Amino acid sequence: MSREEGLATVEDSTIQRIPLSQRHGTAKDLFTIWFGSNIMMLTIVTGSIATTVFKQPFWWATLAIVTGSLVGAVFMALHSAQGPQLGVPQMIQTRGQFGSFGSLLVVALVVIMYVGFFASNCVFGGQALHSLNPSVPLNPSIVLIGLVSLLGSIYGYSLIHAYARLLSWVSGGVLALAFVWIIFVHGLPGDTFTRGSLSLSGFLGSMSVAALWQIAYAPYVSDYSRYLPPDTGPRTAFWSSYFGCVLGSVLPMLLGCLVGLATSDGNVVTGLTELTKGVSVLVIVVLTLGIAASNAMELYCGALSAITVLQTLFPFWSGKARARAVTAIVLGAIAMTISIFGQKDFLAGYTNFIIILLYVLVPWTSINLVDYYIVCHCDYDVDSFFRQDGGVYGRFNTTAVFSYLVGIVVQLPFMATDLYTGEVAKRLGGADISWIVGLSLTSLVYYVGCRLKPASTVGAVGQSGRGSRSTSTQALADRNLREPIAEVE
Repeated sequence: MSREEGLATVEDSTIQRIPLSQRHGTAKDLFTIWFGSNIMMLTIVTGSIATTVFKQPFWWATLAIVTGSLVGAVFMALHSAQGPQLGVPQMIQTRGQFGSFGSLLVVALVVIMYVGFFASNCVFGGQALHSLNPSVPLNPSIVLIGLVSLLGSIYGYSLIHAYARLLSWVSGGVLALAFVWIIFVHGLPGDTFTRGSLSLSGFLGSMSVAALWQIAYAPYVSDYSRYLPPDTGPRTAFWSSYFGCVLGSVLPMLLGCLVGLATSDGNVVTGLTELTKGVSVLVIVVLTLGIAASNAMELYCGALSAITVLQTLFPFWSGKARARAVTAIVLGAIAMTISIFGQKDFLAGYTNFIIILLYVLVPWTSINLVDYYIVCHCDYDVDSFFRQDGGVYGRFNTTAVFSYLVGIVVQLPFMATDLYTGEVAKRLGGADISWIVGLSLTSLVYYVGCRLKPASTVGAVGQSGRGSRSTSTQALADRNLREPIAEVE
């Protein structure tokens, strides 16, 4: 199928593995989708948290954002490299670690994440359009963003990739224009680079937000690499995703830091409009289009995850294009309702949302990556992912579920949020290092648990010590790709 043919048709597949005959694209598509989709208003608002919420000086905020992004993107890109090898969505692949029913906990949390980010995008996109012309009602602007986003999620994979390729050039150019205009045309307040006060808690909080921005892509990053040919190679897929996401997120986040410092009331959306007066219509409209692209990605993957839940409960059903459309409409409606009724003081709520999200995503990403790269050496029985009994992975992998719960519990003393602050975080002056502790200890607990568990009780892959199977991985993969499971609409 050519790229043009792909754009002209609605994607039929959802959670099914992608046959070799349908594989297409190159690694540069991974760079553009993560670069183009990140240049949007929500990324700018997220970056501004370092200077508006955590009150950090610009250069320290820059260091925190760059450090957090460089570290967090490692995990995001490692997940991306899984897509070309397995050809399935990330949440389906999670059954290989947690079992068919054990994975439901993680998948349900991920669906909530998609709805939360979709709602956030709608609010900030609506505020951006409203800031251009206050006579334009806010709620209809929110709904407009949601409806445009819905179209991309219904159309599917190829349209979303094409949209991101276009945005890489258009949004990238507008982002550069915004920097130049704010610094050299409009000008910054004289005290911009002296505002704020360095604090350990603020620096670590800013770094955590930047890291979470990257890690939050982990549950669905391979959804956008699963159509690539297997010979794309894991290293190529890793670096293309890594640099695309780091550059695409760090640059708008730094713009957010500047705008946050240059705006007296901390309203970044309105501040950006004021600081780019003269080209503000172009800047806001293009960045709002970026929101629509990102939202389409969120809703697309939210629909895939919801279908994953349903397929677990009803294993002989595997929804396709119509099921994705219906599911996307339902999730989109829920998100837009949240956007409309929860828009008041949204920045504070959004900050707490992404920090809490960090606590529940960190253990999952640790388990998935340790299992994929160290325990199973990229060797999985894809057929088992689609069986209700979990095939060789079973219904519950108690080691994974236990490690996941441990990963959440060990973070509690290190958490620092408006809702709860742990004892260790208090002793550190409110500094939050929970995600570092969670990543390290969850990885260790899961790896040790896999090594101690008798191979005969797990039934997974040869060299990993989790059992064995008689058919080679390549033979299984070839068979799986040639003979996709039966799907019922």
